[in-house]
Amino acid sequence: MASLTNQPSKKSSMRNSGEKPTIKFARRTSSGRYVNLSKDDMEMSSDVSGDYMNYTVHIPPTPDNQPMDNTSVAMKAEEQYVSNSLFTGGFNSVTRAHLMDKVIDSEVTHPQMAGAKGSSCSICDGKVMKDERGNDVTPCECRYKICRDCFMDAQKESGMCPGCKEPYKVGEYEDDGNDYPNGALPLPAPGSKQNMSVMKRNQNGEFDHNKWLFETKGTYGVGNAYWPPDDDGEGDVLNDGVFDAAEKPWKPLCRKTPIPSGIISPYRLLIAIRLVVMFFFLHWRVVHPNEDAVWLWLMSVTCEIWFGFSWILDQIPKLCPVNRSTDLEVLHEKFDSPSPSNPTGRSDLPGIDLFVSTADPDKEPPLTTANTILSILAVDYPVEKLACYVSDDGGALLTFEAMAEAASFADLWVPFCRKHNIEPRNPDSYFALKVDPTKNKSKLDFVKDRRRVKREYDEFKVRINGLPDSIRRRSDAFNAREEMKMMKHMKESGADPSETIKVLKATWMADGTHWPGAWAVSSREHAKGDHAGILQVMLKPPSPDPLMRTANDKIIDFAEVDTRLPMFVYMSREKRPGYDHNKKAGAMNALVRASAILSNGPFILNLDCDHYIYNCKAVREGMCFMMDRGGEDICYIQFPQRFEGIDPSDRYANHNTVFFDGNMRALDGLQGPFYVGTGCMFRRFALYGFDPPSGDWDAKHAKNNNGEEVCETTPALNASEFDQDLDINLLPKRFGNSTMLSESIPVAEFQGRPLADHPAIKYGRPPGELRAPREPLDASTVAEAVSVISCWYEDKTEWGDRVGWIYGSVTEDVVTGYRMHNRGWRSVYCVTKRDAFRGSAPINLTDRLHQVLRWATGSVEIFFSKNNAFLGSKRLLLLQRLSYLNVGIYPFTSLFLIVYCFLPALSLLSGFFIVQTVSVAFLSYLLTMTVCLVLLAILEVKWSGIELEQWWRNEQFWLISGTSAHLAAVVQGLLKVMAGIEISFTLTAKSSGEDDDDIYADLYIVKWTSLMIPPIVIAMVNVIAIIVAFSRTVYSANPQWSKFIGGAFFSFWVLAHLYPFAKGLMGRRGKTPTIVFVWSGLIAITLSLLWVAISPPTAAAAGGQGGGGGDFQFP
Repeated sequence: MASLTNQPSKKSSMRNSGEKPTIKFARRTSSGRYVNLSKDDMEMSSDVSGDYMNYTVHIPPTPDNQPMDNTSVAMKAEEQYVSNSLFTGGFNSVTRAHLMDKVIDSEVTHPQMAGAKGSSCSICDGKVMKDERGNDVTPCECRYKICRDCFMDAQKESGMCPGCKEPYKVGEYEDDGNDYPNGALPLPAPGSKQNMSVMKRNQNGEFDHNKWLFETKGTYGVGNAYWPPDDDGEGDVLNDGVFDAAEKPWKPLCRKTPIPSGIISPYRLLIAIRLVVMFFFLHWRVVHPNEDAVWLWLMSVTCEIWFGFSWILDQIPKLCPVNRSTDLEVLHEKFDSPSPSNPTGRSDLPGIDLFVSTADPDKEPPLTTANTILSILAVDYPVEKLACYVSDDGGALLTFEAMAEAASFADLWVPFCRKHNIEPRNPDSYFALKVDPTKNKSKLDFVKDRRRVKREYDEFKVRINGLPDSIRRRSDAFNAREEMKMMKHMKESGADPSETIKVLKATWMADGTHWPGAWAVSSREHAKGDHAGILQVMLKPPSPDPLMRTANDKIIDFAEVDTRLPMFVYMSREKRPGYDHNKKAGAMNALVRASAILSNGPFILNLDCDHYIYNCKAVREGMCFMMDRGGEDICYIQFPQRFEGIDPSDRYANHNTVFFDGNMRALDGLQGPFYVGTGCMFRRFALYGFDPPSGDWDAKHAKNNNGEEVCETTPALNASEFDQDLDINLLPKRFGNSTMLSESIPVAEFQGRPLADHPAIKYGRPPGELRAPREPLDASTVAEAVSVISCWYEDKTEWGDRVGWIYGSVTEDVVTGYRMHNRGWRSVYCVTKRDAFRGSAPINLTDRLHQVLRWATGSVEIFFSKNNAFLGSKRLLLLQRLSYLNVGIYPFTSLFLIVYCFLPALSLLSGFFIVQTVSVAFLSYLLTMTVCLVLLAILEVKWSGIELEQWWRNEQFWLISGTSAHLAAVVQGLLKVMAGIEISFTLTAKSSGEDDDDIYADLYIVKWTSLMIPPIVIAMVNVIAIIVAFSRTVYSANPQWSKFIGGAFFSFWVLAHLYPFAKGLMGRRGKTPTIVFVWSGLIAITLSLLWVAISPPTAAAAGGQGGGGGDFQFP
């Protein structure tokens, strides 16, 4: 078990173990310089001059003075080297670390940031080593400043300090200090949640030892004025003000709140009533055909039967909706509160890795991605437990430098958010709020700080927006210099001056070297689909203890604020021609592997680049479910998607509240909600393709303990014990040939378990296992991370098939969630009071249709693949299976819907209707189903919390998308499956909005696409049918207005659903591309003439004797 947790450093080991301080002998010259001497030198009397004074110095491990040996210095040097290096590598290439003195053009000051400004080495003018607080690390007591490379060279050559010419002996003392009694209290003192080295500083910024001793009741040992009593008083001192967690009653971290019975019971009853009535109605329709218009009756009955089947798939899984709530105070008490065993209150929460994916800076603005990163870095979670990864699938220098700028600005933004409790922590969204910023702000300097940060953010935006020009100008200058060098070389070599000079148009980084990713002018090994793997640790892992600064460090006073930043890594996986990189799913799997090597957080939260953290405590709320009793079998926590920038009327149902607040909440009462692509917290172990904990684990554990009773803490298991079919020798076949990746799997599983603080928790971990600080990064670890993001790594492995994000569908998110549910995992839907995340959505009609087309195409692919729920395992619950069946089947409803939308027009044109005679039974069935539908909608609105207007917008867009995007997805899917033909629906025309200041200007942009043809034809055919039927009724010898009104009503019902579509075609001032009317008019006229030619109206039909006109109904 111990091997699975991060081993604490020697520094923390000495602090926590309470070892007695050692003794150091030193002499100081008259100039004030200390010189190490041995005991024999100290005992000399004749050779010692008066310039030396003897000292016996007792240095305790106070918060400002911790012993450090050569190993820790080397580790810090290695970590600094890693954080200042850009690692590249890939297939058939050597992994290289390019040491960067400059990452961006602007100045970098944060000590964790790559390229941070520091002191110069006394030998090579390089940067000296720094600790996590930004202070210079001097491995020798003579304070000789030396960089990492020179220090390593000095150790290898002579082991002597180049300054004082003495051996490096930091932290190694001659005397063991046995003359001093042992009785010091463990330091730092209990109850302290902050770093004492910062809390106890005097006005000059120096450590105040007296204040530290008084407030912590600590002891220095010999000569101290305070000593703990010899009796049992020591325990009282330790427990002073600290309540032992073992004495507290067990409390749950989350609760499930059922829907009130006054709502859910009638809701279920109405579902049952409508189901029964629907079966009777369909039976009546089948046995009572319309003999005068069999073709019309057959089409309507076929569509109605399919609609009934589709309604069952959609409605039955909604029988068990639930609400959930979390208790963040209990989470803090269990994991973050001080205790006798954890006096500093160091967090015991598991680590979490946050993924952000982007692919093209032209389509996904770098400023949007930078704001998302800033919201992640400022999240309310233990800093040392967080790690943020951004995947740049385009390999663009623009994205790289934008992320570096974001990391630099985080030095100011993150402490500002912590100091004043800012929400939201996306600076762009925060400064755009239309509310009073001083509301609920108690600190007097808030207005001044906000004004300062706002000014810095404006400058930050200018730098981000100016990066494309800056990179272009820089690259042009360096390319011109290279061209001049080439010309000079040609002149010196006597080459033909008329010969054309060929110089690659490279893209250059800020330090004057080639960018290893994609260049603005593509060339071999420097294109979007052909470049090396790149990995840069933008912010190295923070120290385990809080880092405060003095008031003089910044213009803003952060003296009482933790200024540490989470680990931040930029990654661009290797891409080469001839390899299938599997788009976003492949990028996410590369992030999973790289993060397993670097930080190995047992949980993963993925966000799109345009979705930011709106609630800084969202991660904690999700962790309440994972760490609660029963949380060991939760594979992911799905948060609802909320959007900004949507027009107030939500014309195209962009908020999708019926799905997120209705369907997903209902699925939460079953096996769990779908995974919808973003805003989802995964259990890393579940992503690796393993089954949830089961009784097999208990049996193995009992066998290992000679039949003893299984306790609530199960020791860590190896990979073969997780999966009986997985042999230890077959790990490379499933996960690849990285040994470090394979070794990280049981670590992630063990650290992701809930606390074993309740008898019902069988797969728990002991408290305190995750308080040890993580090991610093070294070059070999980062090099391993580069190797696992190479283009060949997944060859002949199960990545994308069983492990990680699943390949083979454009909706890889739904398939990935389905695979987990199919293995027996369950998921949870976490709806927070304050929205957890917010993002952007397309408000333009064409963009919205193409978004829905992509989703529907993925559903058709699922239906024709092995991921069809018909083929699911027995672990998939029945109602959950129905919901996944609906995912693959719903696009096919468009085939019947488009026919049904033409039926009102066909009825008006032909004079026949779907029933031959209107009977009492028909009207009774129709009325009962209509009333049930209305009451079900009202009750669903009640328990889901949506509004009636949102429900109606969803109904409208369901018909619009069903007759356009869904139909195109079915055609595209069938052609791909049966004929292997892939077609795409692209934009062919664009009419831009005129008002650039209008935030909803994109709503009025009209872009022509072939997806618009079917809805336009439906609308025009229904309008023509109404005109024809009206004219025929007017000029009829015996006009029957009741039949016309009945038929026209349902045509108007179809047109009412298409109203948002028609409004979108009109644009702001009714400017619609001419091609829209040309195509639609031709198709509508052709269909009308074709119908008249095939079935001309008879005299009887013209007279209106073909049947009743008011009996046309949707089921």
